[in-house]
Amino acid sequence: MVFAAVGVFAYGGIVHLGDLLGVRPGGPNLSMPIWLMWYFASLTVFDPLAALLLALRRIEGLLLGCVVLASDAVANGYANYVLDSAPGVTLGRIGQAIITALAVALIAAAPRASPWLHRPGRFRPDRTV
Repeated sequence: MVFAAVGVFAYGGIVHLGDLLGVRPGGPNLSMPIWLMWYFASLTVFDPLAALLLALRRIEGLLLGCVVLASDAVANGYANYVLDSAPGVTLGRIGQAIITALAVALIAAAPRASPWLHRPGRFRPDRTV
């Protein structure tokens, strides 16, 4: 589960970097509120950070990942249902549903994954040598 989450966050970082650079079709447009553009831009840092912390088996990565996915689902919901006036199912709405499912899955799996992760101050190298 943790390895899958690392892949999801690495992919998310690449997608949001592509949005920031304007190379991904269907990414954010300039009519989007500035706070929402700043939020999506911040994910170019927070997605890879969550991936790195999870890869290092840090509990902070799991907590950051839960916050990032849940807030990303809410932000995409706002962008795709409030700001987008297109009727019916759109690619953005499908993507938002996937992000929501990933957020629910990670939050639900967090209690089972957390014992496998290192907590701050609990990692003590063996110094008996």
